Amino acid sequence: MLKRNDPEMWQQNRLSLETSPYLRQHAHNPVHWQPWRADVLQYARESNRPILLSVGYSACHWCHVMAHESFENAVIANLMNEHFVCIKVDREERPDLDAIYQGALNLMGEQGGWPLTMFLLPSGEAFWGGTYFPPEPRPGRPSFPDLLQRVAKVFQTEPEKAQENATAIVGALKQRSAQVGSDNLSLELIEASGDAALSMIDTFEGGTLGAPKFPQAPLFSYLWQVSQKTGNAELERAVTLTLEKMCLGGIYDHVGGGFSRYSTDEIWLAPHFEKMLYDNAQLISLLSDAWAATKNELFKVRTFETIEWLLREMRVSSDGNGAFATALDADSEGVEGKFYIWREGEIDATLGDNAPMFKAIYDVSVSGNWHEGGSGANILNRRTSAPVWGTPQEDTLKTAREKLLRVREKRIRPGLDTKVLCDLNAMTIGALAHAGLVFDQPDWVTIAVETFKTICAELGDDDGNLLHHCRAGEGFQPAVLDDYAHMARAAIALYEATGDGAYINHARDWVETAHQQFGDVENGGYYMTAEDVEHLIVRTKSFADHAVPSGNAVMADVLVRLYHLSGDEMFEARARDLFAALPAASAGELINSAGTAAAFHLDQNATTVVLAGVLVGDDKDAQLLKAAAGSGDPGCIIIHTESLGGQPAPHNAQLATQLNEGHPAFGKSAVDGRATAYVCRNQTC
Repeated sequence: MLKRNDPEMWQQNRLSLETSPYLRQHAHNPVHWQPWRADVLQYARESNRPILLSVGYSACHWCHVMAHESFENAVIANLMNEHFVCIKVDREERPDLDAIYQGALNLMGEQGGWPLTMFLLPSGEAFWGGTYFPPEPRPGRPSFPDLLQRVAKVFQTEPEKAQENATAIVGALKQRSAQVGSDNLSLELIEASGDAALSMIDTFEGGTLGAPKFPQAPLFSYLWQVSQKTGNAELERAVTLTLEKMCLGGIYDHVGGGFSRYSTDEIWLAPHFEKMLYDNAQLISLLSDAWAATKNELFKVRTFETIEWLLREMRVSSDGNGAFATALDADSEGVEGKFYIWREGEIDATLGDNAPMFKAIYDVSVSGNWHEGGSGANILNRRTSAPVWGTPQEDTLKTAREKLLRVREKRIRPGLDTKVLCDLNAMTIGALAHAGLVFDQPDWVTIAVETFKTICAELGDDDGNLLHHCRAGEGFQPAVLDDYAHMARAAIALYEATGDGAYINHARDWVETAHQQFGDVENGGYYMTAEDVEHLIVRTKSFADHAVPSGNAVMADVLVRLYHLSGDEMFEARARDLFAALPAASAGELINSAGTAAAFHLDQNATTVVLAGVLVGDDKDAQLLKAAAGSGDPGCIIIHTESLGGQPAPHNAQLATQLNEGHPAFGKSAVDGRATAYVCRNQTC
């Protein structure tokens, strides 16, 4: 067996024993890749060799490009092996590391993204970096081989320069995490931030101005919430236009359902074809809310289709049950989008007499509409032909899409990242529970319940601790803040859908664990990592949303909901401390922390609906629950109190929520033995 000091250990690629699908994609590179582990970091220090850190994820298109161009190139790999200890990290397994080094790159004045390519001192401190680098020089980008030699030379001949850069970056990262909050959140600032956001909106195509276009679910969920509470028609239109354009564009998979990560153009036509669990979970929730208020049938259909896709293609276990996978790759057979595009001849052969109508509606032609996909490549879309629901034509088109799906299923599929992430599964649980309530689909709630049980079993322990991810039933890596926050939020969503008070107990326990392990006692808010996590150059704390809301934003939402559900002022006090820690000082800056602003707005505008009566087996109570869930009020929080007659419902002895005496619903009960709803606002029912 090789020992740590044996040179041979460091002269081989060690990724084949890793569980991450992304790391295993690189197991046969000629690069001597190492995982991020204590022995690897120790070797770098002892040998005084700089670290080349490469961070990506399995569905990342440009990660694949750089791998094929550089990491599979023996000449470039030899340069990497000669000068660096090469470490490969899956950003989804180690979001803490990704956050640290994305932050370091940002401090260098560079825009982050993946693949992330960072050069570190043996101590792990970053002194230079970037994202994608080509194998030969291109406008604005040096070649990767030249860069490797230049960075290695700086480390060898000007170590003081590298150390100076690293020291400055680490100092700035620590200062950023210790930043004192502005404590200036107010409803006036939130309304001003909505107006500021409008200047960023593309009023023709939706989304934010320019290309590429991302769903930006945290931002548009926030704008939706504000629009519904303030009656701001411009904000409402910004959100509905964005959802309509996405639902009709090529970013949506019209054959199989589900949304891609982003559109490369400004008209939502041509996506990078990877499908991420987190995008689709968030869009299910937003589409559900938008449908509840507008009854736009397009939003309902896309919600149903996206959930059908999740259940058909994103379950990890072969029996179609259990947890959800992380992502579907953009590439198949080494070609981006090959699985999803169509050529006119394929449509003709599959649809026969219905082909001309289908081609006209879905923008299919012999020349194609996506030139990057090769001659005659078509991305199906309905940008110029919106559906007219309930017509014979739409029925015919539905049948046509089903035929195309059967044909597509025979193609070689994109890779599925079967890693199970705690936070993303929790996000999906919450989305299914919420959509199940809004659309009166109890099967979705049941699936959410079963998935919750799976995650608790595979990623939880009896002491309330969570793990961040698992694969093939084996858990790895301690949880980050986002895991605790999203699991607590999922538990609250399941409580609202089922009335089972055990979920509130789960939420309370996870909030308390997070407070003890992640809380910033001095400055408020929560760090991303627990205090006992090793081998990190800094503990990051952020309120900035990206593709998903920040962990602090989700925790703020949970604290607000627990306060309004229980009346326990401890949760309100913690929420206030968190809001005070938000560094945003202006309306424009607040847009970047939309998730936290949304939680504050919810706290100030919550509508609490108290249902007193039996949930299961009582049709009247079920109707009240359905009415509350489908009200279109994004600030609606549902409380289930005692059963009829004052006895717990027979299916669960923990049904009743225990309300503090200060809660406006305290003491409220069913009237004349009938299920009763109380609507409470501003401490009055």
